Parts: sequence; C-alpha cells; structure tokens
Amino acid sequence: MILVTGATGFLGAELVRQLTDQNIQVRAIKRSTSKIPDILQGKTLIDWHIADINEPESLAEAFENITQVYHCAAFISFDPKDKKKLLKINIEGTANIVDLCLEHAVRLLHVSSVAALGNAKNNALITEKDFWEYDSKVHSYAISKYEGEMEVWRGIAEGLDAVIVNPSVIIGKNAGYTGSGAIFKLVKDGLKFYTNGATGIVDVEDVAKCMILLMDSGISAERYTISAENLNYKDLFSQIANGFNLKPPSNQARPWMLGIAWRLAKIASLFTGKAPALTKDAARSSFNLSYYSNIKVTNTLNFKFKPLTQSILDVCNALK
Repeated sequence: MILVTGATGFLGAELVRQLTDQNIQVRAIKRSTSKIPDILQGKTLIDWHIADINEPESLAEAFENITQVYHCAAFISFDPKDKKKLLKINIEGTANIVDLCLEHAVRLLHVSSVAALGNAKNNALITEKDFWEYDSKVHSYAISKYEGEMEVWRGIAEGLDAVIVNPSVIIGKNAGYTGSGAIFKLVKDGLKFYTNGATGIVDVEDVAKCMILLMDSGISAERYTISAENLNYKDLFSQIANGFNLKPPSNQARPWMLGIAWRLAKIASLFTGKAPALTKDAARSSFNLSYYSNIKVTNTLNFKFKPLTQSILDVCNALK
C-alpha cells in the first residue's frame, strides 16, 4: 500500500486523486482538524489515518504494510512569527518520516522546494546541482525546506531508498484563493503594481504526474526540479488579468514602496489580529530573478509540461 502525508493539502490531494484514479489504494494521513478536500470526497480507495508528522507514535501505525511513502506534508509561510513552526514541521517532521522509512525499509519520495536550491550563480539557470547557501536575509521557509531536504539526504546516507522533487510555484484551480491562489485574488481584486522579479511556475497536475513517474522509476538518491516555465511577475500578472478580462497591472513597484507596504501591513495586523497581508520576506523575494532549469526531469521522464498559458486560464475560469 502507498502512504501519503499531507493528503488534505493542495498538492497531496491532487496526488491522491491521481493515484486512486489509477485504481491504487492509498493510506492518507490527515490531522484530526483537517477537512477532506472536495476532490477526494467519496473515494473508496482511500484509507484515512489520523496522525501528525510531529508525533512519531501516531505515525507508526500508518506504516503497517506500506511499500511507498510520498511525503507532501509541509508548512508554508513567509511570516517571521512562524519560524518556530516552520522548523518543527518541515525539519523535525521530515526527520520522523525518514526514520520510519528506514525502520520499515520503504521507498520515499520527498517533496522539497526550489527554495532549497538557493540563488542563481553567475546569472545561470538554477539546476539540481545548485545547493542553498546561508544568507542572513533568507526567509525561514527556505531554511526549513533546505534543512528538511538534508534530513532526507541523511537518510539516503544511512541506506534509505529515496528520490526528491523540488517544485517551483505550484498553481491549480483547486487551490482556490489560498497559497498560490492568493496571487490570482490580488489581480482579480484590481492589483495595479508589479515587481521586477521572476520565478518558475508549474501546474499541480504536472507535479503529481512527475512524482508518480519518479516513484515508479526506481531512481534513487537524486533530486529533480519540477517547473514548467519561468515567468517574470509582470507577464504572470498580465496573463492572469487577461484570464479575468481585466486590465493588467501597469505600474512597477519599487523596493522602497514595498518597504512601506509591508510595514503598514504589519501595523494593521496588530489591530486585526490576522497575519499581515505582506511580510518583509515576501516583499524582498518579489524582486528576486530566479530562473529554473527543468532539463533533468524532462530528459529523464521524457515529460512534456502543460503550457502555463493554459494552466493560468484554467485557474481563472475556475475562479470566475
């Protein structure tokens, strides 16, 4: 049987959907407070198991008769207040999964992030050969994903059969307005500004497809960047605006402008009690020029990614 952590999350739910659509039985881990996504409602091939990756005792039973583990569970935040939670879930939680995989001799596919690859070197495309280097200005999410991935490499050194994927920004219609869906909401609500940054983007369906192919390939001790295309934020926002039949953002935001914006957002959060709409780390990241190479995964799997123009249009149509 296959075990999936983070099965109620955006990527985990899509992965479970694809596996069960192939008539494969899945044991899916969820926390007691997590809601089962609509796309997984009524799926008879799913064995839901209540557990927390930071509680090894609750995880142990889930590993009974398991041959493969997809570790999708993670916490994503750019709020400095969440540093402790990021490190606990993304590092300690991953270490628990690695230890149990070693104990039960099961194969692992770990979902890392392009955040663990670090920044571009000499303006070249970022590849799997790049490794994250410490930077005092780097956000806690990048630290947590890098250290979490290091736990998997530690397991591989101890004999673990594992493969790692490093997805870029994942989009898809089932995200709604959370996660990457927040970008679509900003544009739909009339975003006027764009930043001079760029990043890799990929459709959630393609990420899950690559994960299944890599798990079944038997390839071990390798990592693969999962990214369809690189887009600068101006083009990304313009495509989203076109998908909503709106005027695209036309004003370039300067660093000092976002500096004021995140400070105002922080002050507002003190009164509302809600997380700030913009953090210092998120503002700084929006100016990074990060271009990723997908040559390794496309060559290995002979994989063709869905065009981002179509992915973006599909998300916009779902959110109209």
